Amino acid sequence: MKSTVVSTVAGFGLALLLGGIPAPTLWAAGEGAGAKGKEDLQITLPPEFYAVPEVETAIYFDNIVCTQTPEAYTFVVTCKLGKTEERRWAVTPTPTQAGEYPLTVEVKDSAGKRSLAKASTVLKVAPRKAGSKAKVRLLVIGDSLTAASVYPTEIRRLLDEQGNPDCEMLGTINPSSGKVRHEGYGGWRWSTFASQYKPGPATAPNLGSSPFVVAGKNDKPELDVPRYIQEKCDGTPPDVITVLLGVNDCFGAGKDPDDKKLVDNTIDDMFKNAEVFLAALREAAPNAIIGVGLTTPPNSRESGFEANYKGQYHRWEWKRVQHELVRRELEHFGGREKDRIYVIPTELNIDCVDGYPVDNGVHPNATGYKQIGASIYCWLKYRLQNMPEAKPRGGATSPARRPSRPSTRQGR
Repeated sequence: MKSTVVSTVAGFGLALLLGGIPAPTLWAAGEGAGAKGKEDLQITLPPEFYAVPEVETAIYFDNIVCTQTPEAYTFVVTCKLGKTEERRWAVTPTPTQAGEYPLTVEVKDSAGKRSLAKASTVLKVAPRKAGSKAKVRLLVIGDSLTAASVYPTEIRRLLDEQGNPDCEMLGTINPSSGKVRHEGYGGWRWSTFASQYKPGPATAPNLGSSPFVVAGKNDKPELDVPRYIQEKCDGTPPDVITVLLGVNDCFGAGKDPDDKKLVDNTIDDMFKNAEVFLAALREAAPNAIIGVGLTTPPNSRESGFEANYKGQYHRWEWKRVQHELVRRELEHFGGREKDRIYVIPTELNIDCVDGYPVDNGVHPNATGYKQIGASIYCWLKYRLQNMPEAKPRGGATSPARRPSRPSTRQGR
């Protein structure tokens, strides 16, 4: 029998239902969205998201709809697990709850009567010991969110708990001279990783050459991931690669989010650059699984944008672009499992209120960063249980080609 509990907390209408669940969809706009006099909520969910026993996972309602006033709506969540709170639905599975759980979010008016939008997904809970006998080489790539080293450190902390694989993190950035490594650089885009070359010493890591780019023939910059693997990874490719980018690629479109051509062209350019870099990673690490993180949402407060950009960029303008970017990322990177490319739903489980400082628009505080790390960890655990190569050093193969000349890249 279906049971329903409805409550209203601090302006949010909330409901949790148990029972009858429709099939998942990639993303869904609201029923009747865009009609005259109605706000187009553009509700957007990935086809699946992930959890691990004893690790909290959440869907923050503000992150899945495009509105300045999420508190004006009632969010009805249908799932056999979890609970609805003031601004989110959350779950911390128990070890006995590994499995798949369909979940639907329906958005209604403030009275909880009129349906405005609906989307479905599937919560996939990995076994607590998924991948525990594997040896995994992990390469984490990203912009300033990665460069802060907080979410990579959280991934490391979670992986160091019992029941996890023997994981070696790769990368030239080693923030604490410990086991945390990554390739995170403030201000970088997909194109920066694929093309930036600056000879000579760099005054800061993000001002130097991409670790994947060297001086090739006639000193022309060349994207050479096999060389990176040979020189920086002891010649053995990673088993898993994660990439979290998009803010720097598309932030400029926030100047005029009403210019659809500008927004579309900006996102299209990002995808072209992403494919160049992904193709190079795939060539050099043919058996690696590659996870592309969905671009994280901004601080819920305008004060963060005012502190950083002094009126040049605003929260609502960037939120609109970021929301469209996530929708497009789901279309572009989704459905490529046969190519071992997967979507990591890093945009769902981040608290844009308590997970951000009051004075930063796009960079979380420690709470928000740790939520990003948890999302990547849960995705990784789920993938390990379905990864044939997840066995002692069996996942990686030799690089596609070996460097044949000394490296001339400098500045790192």
